[in-house]
Formats: sequence, C-alpha cells, structure tokens
Amino acid sequence: MNGSSGGETYAQSLARLSTAQKGSSGAPAYSRFINRRLGRYFAAAAYQLGMTPNQVTAVSALFTFAGIAVIAFVPTSIWSAVAVVLLLVIGYALDSADGQLARLRGGGSSAGEWLDHVIDATKIGVLHLSVYYNWLREPDGRHAVLGIPLAYEVVAAIAFFAIVLTDQLRRAQHVRTGIPTRGSRRTSALYSLAVVPTDYGLMCLAFILLAWPVGFTVIYIAFFAANTLYLLLALPKWFRELKGLGELPDAVAQVSSEVAP
Repeated sequence: MNGSSGGETYAQSLARLSTAQKGSSGAPAYSRFINRRLGRYFAAAAYQLGMTPNQVTAVSALFTFAGIAVIAFVPTSIWSAVAVVLLLVIGYALDSADGQLARLRGGGSSAGEWLDHVIDATKIGVLHLSVYYNWLREPDGRHAVLGIPLAYEVVAAIAFFAIVLTDQLRRAQHVRTGIPTRGSRRTSALYSLAVVPTDYGLMCLAFILLAWPVGFTVIYIAFFAANTLYLLLALPKWFRELKGLGELPDAVAQVSSEVAP
C-alpha cells in the first residue's frame, strides 16, 4: 500500500515511526506503553493515505466526541458502554497519531499544536459534563455524589492548563539556555505505573463499567481523588521548578502573561 507516501510501504512507515517517538517525560503507563503504539499504527496508515496531521486531529475529535455523546444521551447498557470505550480509545489513539504523523512528515506546525490542545481542553471539560448528565438522567442512588463530576471537571481543567503552560515555559528556557530541563528527562517505567490513575487512557477503559452503576461510581470517585491528590502535589513542585529556572526573555514573559487570564 503506497498511497501518497512517495513509494514507502506501510511497514517502512511504521519502522520510521519507531525511531521518531517523543520523550516519555511524565507519561503515565497506558498513554506511554499502549496508546502511543496504537497511535503509531494509525499514523503509518494516515501517512499512506496522504492525510495531514490536522485531518487526523479532526477524525480523532469525531470519535472522541461521539463517545462522549453516547455517555450523555444514550440509555446506559452494556452495549453503549462497549461503544463508549471503543470510540474513546480510538479517539485517544488518533490523538497520539496526529503528532506522530507530523514527525513522519518532517515536523508539525504551531497551528496544528494549537488545534490539538484546544480539542484536548474541550474533551476534558465535556467528558465530565457528560458523566454529570448521565448521572442526572440515571441517578441510581447517586444523589449524594452528583457534584463529583463537576468538581472533577475543575481539577482536570486546572491540571491541563498547568501541564501545558509548564511545558511551554520549560521549552522557552531550553531554547534560551540550551540546557535540558527536568521535564525533558526520560521517565522511568515505575513512575509511569505510579501515576497511572491520572491516565486519560485508563479513564477511557473504565467506561466499560458504565452499565454497572455502583462499580463505575466507585472507580470514577477513585480517579477523582487520585487526580486531585496528584494536582495538589504537582502544582507546588512545578512552581518550585520554574522558579529555579530564573528569568525568561522579555518576549517569552510577555506571551506567558497574555496566556494567563
């Protein structure tokens, strides 16, 4: 299968991708060991089809938001739960594939990174809103914890913004000094396993329990607690790290102040 890949086969594209992976810094286990591998297969296929990274991002969004819509609007059953997991898992794998495709094509763009982040921020917000709406529609004795998805949305939004901004400031410091920052170092497999409760991919798999209200509620609250604890521990750590990096160039500092609300 050659498509628009200049004569390169699917196997050759896949082999090139295996040596064009981004760093593992901070990546939890599912995202690092499973989702990136799935994304690699999708990226190689997209390359053969002549797709652009932004097109893959759009397809990823279609799968992801279809899965979120099923949570919110389709009566819960084992079949709807399976559909949610498949749609979210494929959407997440394609979310990894767009960046891998960009590297396969020789590099991405600022507009592509912006689009990817905007869609990620949107899905994080509406995912927990869909759980909230699902619980409102089918309370199953969950009246006392109906506010958890809304609190989870706040935690997820803060975490996403903090992670993205921290990464941007690390990059700016690296460009200025040429010295790798702590965030650019390779993460151990043990750390990836330790932070797996914060893994969006694991959350996607947890929706298989959606048709078992008690089980899903317990797991969802456990995810919420783990992510809240992680955020409370990570925020001061990131602040101390960035404080130790020193002053940023005026242009970068100006951009950072404009990003912040």
